[in-house]
Amino acid sequence: MRIITWNVNGIRAVYKKNLIPFVQRASADILCLQETKAHQEQVETELKTLGYPYCYWSSAVKKGYSGVATFCSQEPHSVQTGISYPDYESEGRFVITEYPKFILYNIYFPNGGSGDVRHQFKQGFLKRLLEHLKLQLSQGRQIIMVGDYNIAHRDVDVYDPIRLAKISGFLPEEREWMDQLHALGFIDTYRHFNSTEKEKYSWWSYKELARPSNRGWRIDYISVTKGLEKYLKSADMWDRVEGSDHCPVVLDLDF
Repeated sequence: MRIITWNVNGIRAVYKKNLIPFVQRASADILCLQETKAHQEQVETELKTLGYPYCYWSSAVKKGYSGVATFCSQEPHSVQTGISYPDYESEGRFVITEYPKFILYNIYFPNGGSGDVRHQFKQGFLKRLLEHLKLQLSQGRQIIMVGDYNIAHRDVDVYDPIRLAKISGFLPEEREWMDQLHALGFIDTYRHFNSTEKEKYSWWSYKELARPSNRGWRIDYISVTKGLEKYLKSADMWDRVEGSDHCPVVLDLDF
């Protein structure tokens, strides 16, 4: 089984670039997109399903903002678009799909960089998500959590850890949250297979024209719980795929 997550920074924008050829070439069993910036009824017919038999969108009330979508070849047992906090559902931040061996969380985490209000919103989001995940784990659930976390975890995950240490996305409290996530038993699948890899990132600032010089951040992840570790086959970041300021992150599992 192949799972791919990609923050497309506007599904209609990337559609005009390379989305359909990418989808056809990637052969994902489950494709998770973030920052779709659209409602399903707004997009071209081809974009509504991307050729998948099952697709689930969660869009923000605010047009042209946020949004996630999950496209899958197998019908899930259940689908949810939130964790019982209306503020997050109104921003289109979750699609949660349940399968026989796991629950898949497709999440677009908030960006706290615009000021204190959004920073506090992000901190509340992280706290409530961790509480929710603890409850799911206490019930014996196995979880795959994919998406744009908007957090770089380790020094190796940013191009300049000293300068960026006071920037949202690499703040001490955000990095500590990632430590807490791993303490629950979640595995960073990319690092599981690439523990010493350096200068591998998933996001580069458009504003800073950062991609040609590879001044990037690794903020997009596929994390899995310990019970799924035995199924892990390979993980990668396809950093040569363009069309967005993020690149796709890939996980192959063998069930």
